Amino acid sequence: MSDTSRNVQDNASDAESMGQSNANQQSAQAAGNGTKPPESLTTDESKVGEASLDAQLTEAKAKADEYLDGWQRARAEFANYRKRADKERDEAYQIGAVETLRKLMPIIDDLDRAIANVPADRAGDDIIKGFTLIYRKLLTQLENAGIKIINPVGEEFNPAYHEAIGQDETSNVPSGHVSTVLQKGYLYGDRVLRPALVRIAA
Repeated sequence: MSDTSRNVQDNASDAESMGQSNANQQSAQAAGNGTKPPESLTTDESKVGEASLDAQLTEAKAKADEYLDGWQRARAEFANYRKRADKERDEAYQIGAVETLRKLMPIIDDLDRAIANVPADRAGDDIIKGFTLIYRKLLTQLENAGIKIINPVGEEFNPAYHEAIGQDETSNVPSGHVSTVLQKGYLYGDRVLRPALVRIAA
């Protein structure tokens, strides 16, 4: 081997030894200064990153739960609002129907009395038949709207639906029962719009 080749190998060996020595010195210096080598720094940074990610996930979950709770509360409030609105609309409709019926009551009473007092020899007249047909259609429309007529002839007197204004001596109905209806009453659902005016069998 030539002297030149031998010198190159020696220089390379010396450089490697010097590099290893410098690395050992850096490690020793890092340990003496309380710092960690690059490999340890990478592991710790990874742990810190994982902890930060967990914290972010926990915070995001808490916010999601908060938003969900708020959404559910708003949904429940809206459902309650709709129920109240529907109830108020139904009540307004019922009030309107009741007021309309009260305005129609005198007309219905007049038609009822007029038809009931038609002479027998005029019952077949076309005009009487026409009025009777109109009256029946009106009653049908009232029934379709949920309105019932109280016409309690022969029924036991009930102060919740009947208003007694006298007694009759009669054997046609039992005592304490309605013998005559002077004015029919009206019901709207369970609500008495007008009790029937009656006379009771003594």
